[in-house]
Amino acid sequence: MSRIPQPRPTVKTALAPPSSRSRAPSPSKPATGASSPRVRTKSVPKSPSKTLRRPQPVEDEPLIPKTPLSIKEVIALKRAEVKKAVSASSSEASFGNPAGFGDVENLKDADPMAAKRNDEETPELGRWSVKETIERARSIGSINLSSRSLPCLPSALFEIHLGVTPDPLKSVHSEPSISSPTDAATSSKRAGQREGPAWFEAQDLHVIKAWNNEIVEIQHEISLFGSLKMVDLHQNRITLLPDTFADLTALTTLDLSHNILTRMPSNIFALPNLTVMNISHNTLSELPFGAPFSGSRARNARNDTLSSGGFFGPIITRASSPLPRLSVLNVSHNKLTASSIDYANLPPLLSKADFSANPLASGNSNSTPAFIQALSRLNHLRDLRCETADIGDDAFPSTLSTSEGRCFFQLRILDLGETRATTEGLQSALSGLTQNITYDITSEEPPEGTLRVSVGKQVVREAWEIEAERRGKSRAPGGMTSTKSTGGSRKTDGVQNNTEVLKETWEIEAEQGLLTEGGRRRARAAATAPPKPSPPVGRGRPSTPVSTSQPSSTASLTNPQYYHTPTQTLTLPPLSAPAKLHARSFSLAAPSSSPSSPQGKTDFALPTPTLPLVAISAQSFAQTLKILVLSNRKFDLSITLPTTSDTLLPCLEELALDGCGFGDQVSVTTPADTGSTTPPRLVNTLLPLLTRLFPSLRTLDLSYNSLTSASLQRDDLSSLILANNSHSRKGLRHLRLRGNRISDLDGFQDITEMFRGHRSVPDWKLEELDLRDNEISKLPAELGLLPLEVFLVDGNVFRIPQRRVWEREGTKGLLNWLRGRLE
Repeated sequence: MSRIPQPRPTVKTALAPPSSRSRAPSPSKPATGASSPRVRTKSVPKSPSKTLRRPQPVEDEPLIPKTPLSIKEVIALKRAEVKKAVSASSSEASFGNPAGFGDVENLKDADPMAAKRNDEETPELGRWSVKETIERARSIGSINLSSRSLPCLPSALFEIHLGVTPDPLKSVHSEPSISSPTDAATSSKRAGQREGPAWFEAQDLHVIKAWNNEIVEIQHEISLFGSLKMVDLHQNRITLLPDTFADLTALTTLDLSHNILTRMPSNIFALPNLTVMNISHNTLSELPFGAPFSGSRARNARNDTLSSGGFFGPIITRASSPLPRLSVLNVSHNKLTASSIDYANLPPLLSKADFSANPLASGNSNSTPAFIQALSRLNHLRDLRCETADIGDDAFPSTLSTSEGRCFFQLRILDLGETRATTEGLQSALSGLTQNITYDITSEEPPEGTLRVSVGKQVVREAWEIEAERRGKSRAPGGMTSTKSTGGSRKTDGVQNNTEVLKETWEIEAEQGLLTEGGRRRARAAATAPPKPSPPVGRGRPSTPVSTSQPSSTASLTNPQYYHTPTQTLTLPPLSAPAKLHARSFSLAAPSSSPSSPQGKTDFALPTPTLPLVAISAQSFAQTLKILVLSNRKFDLSITLPTTSDTLLPCLEELALDGCGFGDQVSVTTPADTGSTTPPRLVNTLLPLLTRLFPSLRTLDLSYNSLTSASLQRDDLSSLILANNSHSRKGLRHLRLRGNRISDLDGFQDITEMFRGHRSVPDWKLEELDLRDNEISKLPAELGLLPLEVFLVDGNVFRIPQRRVWEREGTKGLLNWLRGRLE
């Protein structure tokens, strides 16, 4: 009975490098079948041994540390691999040859497909060679040959893409080699394969970029690329373009800046699709826009049907008017004069034109006004720049904006910086424009309906700087009446006193000098010092102050220290109880009425109630008062009302009661008709009382008081915020409730019901809501329906949403986040 050999179990061992003692089976004698002899090796013994039963752990083997390679070492390694792939034969490079396996570092390098990818994707110096770039452009339709030090466009570009050998150029005696050492390896690997895409897979060339080279001349065969849409040849040394360059009728973007061009081909102004043309920083001396259309009809007809490629060549269809689609034209830094520009045939759709650094006014002086008038009649012109150009006020006659037809009616930027033009000359020339004219230069785009004029040396400022200067000048004596003002618009400079001017908190503090600690100390010292009597009545000073229930002299409020006539602002100083003296600085020897003893911030010339409407309504300015500032008046938290008058301050628009310590309720004092020394006091709710007393109120500042959520009911907020024609209410715009004790916003949440299903409410005028530094535990999502421009919620106790929601995107981001929670 014959014994059939059974298959042995496979023993898995760690992959180790081949040893000199191990022998592999000969490929000429296959070890398969029952009759084949068994081949025993020392690496796989017949019976299990102790070494196999107890193999040494893999983790005990010493690991070879991998040191990071530098950039130079990586480049050297890649170049060595390329040379090795070129010199190795096909038999040695096969995967099955043991000798070939020893030439690579790891299994990844032994992969033939990986080696092929490495050879194809490792261009010299980090980019493909010129030849490889040209070949690859057949598949993508775009080629970039920038910064290659090329003396001309390579002839291989025409040979590979068009199958045409261009004529030799006079400026180039011999073209440099466009191949690299890697191209030989690539071509050897492509043996037996199709080179490049098939004719039906290739794409027409749409983009050519060859900037930052040394190109002097362009081959006239460039016109055979009839599908070109973008040509970028800036920063070369081109002196002249061939006439056939204008045959690229599909061209939309052309950049020939920073060259040495002296003239342009005449037919280039008949390109039908060109929209962007940059020919700045050249030596051009003329712009003949109408040159292609000045010949005979036969010449135009011949140009319209010209074929540059024989029977199968493209038919060139030119435009019937100069550059009919051109919108951006940059001809700055040339030698153009106004007389050398064919301004009678300017492109009709021109929206941005740059004639900076050109001697426009040289030669015929009468041509410069005609040139500006031709530009002013362009219906789409929005940006005109003539910075550092030779141009003056004579180019802008006083009859420019009053001539028949429209003039610059869509212009938004007029840059005449560092020219001979002056502000006075431009103001008279542009006085009839419909736009608002500003002479302030900011980093932002001018809004619609505003023309920004730049004259002289440009000083770029932020928008908030201009707004602060405009507000400061509007509050100065006499207002902004000069037309030379740099803030705001020319059309509104003369009527600033009649327009509404809103002051921010920081502006009020700046006017009072309270932005620094030293200024605040001086203000407290000035309020502490007693007023100096103008005529001395007696030799001594009274030891007891005058009764503060009524003002000692109602004329004291008209003092310029309190009332500012140009802005119609009344600011009463802080009024608090006398400060307690420190024990160590107190002396019994000093009299209590001594001037050196501090009396807090009490001003005895003023009434003590926080809101003394009896004293204010008796002044001559009461009917025109617009701003009333009563900050930090905590001595007598009450409001005094007269008994007869109903309308106390009909024009009051801004009321500041910050830091007064008001709660939800306030005591109201009315002078008694009888001779009682103590006037009666009533308790009223604060917000409804202020709503009834001041119908024209637009800004209410109740920051740093003791208001709670109980005072923010829906009815009270609605009557305060919404406009009401029946009660002559204009509607509140700014409500500041910072630093109070507000814990919830149920009242505002109820108000948002009126915005459900409505984008806007006509009576809603509120723009700013300041709820910082309160105790709000939850921010209702319904607040996202409110159309607010400023919504401040910092310093509260809620955690959702997080701070980054409004810190990144501001009020809009916060409101959008809240509206998203509703959905």
